Amino acid sequence: MVHGTVQKRRGVFASAGVGLAGVLLLALTGCGGGSDGASSVEATRAPSGGTSTAAAKPAPAAKPDTPGADPAALAAKWNLKPFAAPPAPPADKPIKGGGPKPPVVEKIPTQEKIVFITIDDGAEKDPKFLDMMRDLRIPVAMFLNDTYVRQDPEYFRKLQDLGATVQNHTLSHPDLKTLGADAQKHQICGQQDRLGELYGKRPTLFRPPYGNWNATTQTVAGGCGGIGAIVKWQESMQINDMQYVGEKKLHPGDIILAHFRGPSELKGTTMTEMFGNMLRKIQAQGFTIARLEDYIG
Repeated sequence: MVHGTVQKRRGVFASAGVGLAGVLLLALTGCGGGSDGASSVEATRAPSGGTSTAAAKPAPAAKPDTPGADPAALAAKWNLKPFAAPPAPPADKPIKGGGPKPPVVEKIPTQEKIVFITIDDGAEKDPKFLDMMRDLRIPVAMFLNDTYVRQDPEYFRKLQDLGATVQNHTLSHPDLKTLGADAQKHQICGQQDRLGELYGKRPTLFRPPYGNWNATTQTVAGGCGGIGAIVKWQESMQINDMQYVGEKKLHPGDIILAHFRGPSELKGTTMTEMFGNMLRKIQAQGFTIARLEDYIG
């Protein structure tokens, strides 16, 4: 299915219908973006119903480190309720990744009330966020660039140990549409090698900075080894609320963009406060959170 991409470029929406307030909000994301004129592929399969009748089972949820810990009490520490367990992922993944030109994914085709959280860059390394993830065990995909990873690789290793997956966001966060093939290869394949060495597994997903990509990006990503899909998003978390594309609500299969940010970027709000605000918005709309990698492959 060909999906019309809402085009954003360095914090400015190119699509119609977005008001000035939305533009000002996007300026806070720092990682907004859009595709070029090439088609962005959402999926080539019919929407999945979620729970499969096959023998597939959901990945076992990581348990809190404290024996006998009450999930409700752990969630209450962060002013949250426990999330419902996501449905078993489909045995046949709805998006087929890989190939010489990996698909560009903006949302997951499903009828289940699930969304997917992605966190970009890695600038903020709040130790309290480690505590939050240890208590809640929310499945997230971390799209990291080496500018920030090299500052403290162990921080992201700790999150990886808590169930977060490490994914590729280039070495230094350039606008790939301004680069030729060799420079894009350096940025994408270089980070693919770097993260594989640091964390013991090559990333399977890639997110272009600012969401900007072109046909060269697809070809280069497909040749780096391991990248199955280029991942974009539908919603972008701000400080207190999400910036939505179209209707101001979540939809089944939406991919949400957040960032590793702290008080200096969030007007005094901490990473854990911002993340908690996002989780409460997800819960208020009746959604739970699934693991993105379970649906692409």
